[in-house]
Amino acid sequence: MTAVESRPAGVVGGSQAHRPIGARVMGFVALTKPRIIELLLITTVPVMFLAEQGVPDLWLVLATCFGGYLSAGGANALNMYIDRDIDALMARTSQRPLVTGMVSPREGLAFGITLGVVATLWFGLTVNWLSAWLSLGALLFYVVVYTMILKRRTAQNIVWGGIAGCMPVLIGWSAVTDSMSWAAIILFLVIFFWTPPHYWPLSMKVRDDYARVGVPMLPVLVGNKAVARQIVSYSWVMVGVSLLLQPLGYTGWFYTLVALVTGGWWLWEAHALHARAKSGVTGAKLKEMRLFHWSITYVSLLFVAVAVDPFLR
Repeated sequence: MTAVESRPAGVVGGSQAHRPIGARVMGFVALTKPRIIELLLITTVPVMFLAEQGVPDLWLVLATCFGGYLSAGGANALNMYIDRDIDALMARTSQRPLVTGMVSPREGLAFGITLGVVATLWFGLTVNWLSAWLSLGALLFYVVVYTMILKRRTAQNIVWGGIAGCMPVLIGWSAVTDSMSWAAIILFLVIFFWTPPHYWPLSMKVRDDYARVGVPMLPVLVGNKAVARQIVSYSWVMVGVSLLLQPLGYTGWFYTLVALVTGGWWLWEAHALHARAKSGVTGAKLKEMRLFHWSITYVSLLFVAVAVDPFLR
């Protein structure tokens, strides 16, 4: 019996029939993790501008964003269905709909599968089938490889599991060109090397939560100094990869300038976190969330530059 199933019916698994309809709807919306999907779309749409070398067809952008929301939302709903036992024990996730009983596990499972199927068909029928298979691959990778296989077994979970979060870059490019290119692969790798140093600071903050439920996130297994050293290593590779677009002829001066400035600030923050961890400070003085918040700003600015650069070349 899972942690969720062992709770009283009044806490988890109570009747959904007596819940307000508005609250139920919001529960299903919450299953899709809208805030995370916003970040995924930030990496999808600018790539479409780069692939088009200008303004892509508006309908194509809307169709791609809608399909991306359905696909990522389905993956997130299935992730919550699988992880509902440990979500109930973690402060950060204890109010998720499958934990509070706003949505039943059976409903959550059906909802996630339905979104995945509809997303694949939507992409295939309104965008192209390459984008459809990429979106389906991202969903299956996130649910099966990350959530079911890696997350509870290895500290490399967020490293390789992060591949699913890189797929919107490929989907955005394929939506416009129905093909792949080195530009898409480079931006894929930027997100791949961005994901661990983006997520590890948050993991440092909620280390006790992960330790309580036995999820071997890197900060659970090693000290802050070792985690910060890994963050610095991935950060340097990420910034280096982000600068490859210009010498290969895909971007011009504007993107390169933004990549240098934002990447330089990232490296400053990463080294500052390492210095604080190395000195042995803990708690609020570690300020690990500074890098987490900056990481979101960094990827947003970098991909805005990807979209703007074609107009300045």
